[in-house]
Amino acid sequence: MYMKRITCLFAVLFASIPIAVAEEVDTRAVIQLSPQHRALVLTEMRTFLSGLQQMTDALSRDDMETVTREARTLGTSMSHHMPADLKQALPQGFRKMGHTVHSGFDQIALDAESLGDSQHTLSQLGETLSRCVACHSAYQIREIKN
Repeated sequence: MYMKRITCLFAVLFASIPIAVAEEVDTRAVIQLSPQHRALVLTEMRTFLSGLQQMTDALSRDDMETVTREARTLGTSMSHHMPADLKQALPQGFRKMGHTVHSGFDQIALDAESLGDSQHTLSQLGETLSRCVACHSAYQIREIKN
C-alpha cells in the first residue's frame, strides 16, 4: 500500500513538470545580433565552458599550472579580440557582466600561480560560475531577422 501511494505521488509530480515548463514565459532581455555577431558571442561562451572544464579537471589533479594557463586565456586579453561594432551592439549591462567574468579569470590566474591553493581557486570558480548563471538568467541572444 505504501509503495502504491509513493508511486502515485511521483506520477502526479512528474506529470505536472512538462506543464509547468511549457507555461513558463521567458522574461530575459533580448539581445538581437547579426548572425555573425551572435556566432562570435556563442563561440566565446563555449570557450568559457571548455576552459572551465579544463580548470576543473586540472584542479582535481592539483595541476595549478594548467589552471593558471586556462584562466589567463579566458581573462581580459580574450575580450580585446571582440570587434568594436559588436561591443557597441551589446547592452551596457551585458558588457559589464562580461568584463567582470574576464577580470575574474585574470584574478584566478594570478592567485593560482602565486598561491597554488586549489580550494581557493575552486571557490573563485564558483563565484565565476554564479556570474555566468546571472548573465544567462538576464539575457537571451537572438538573431536579427531581415
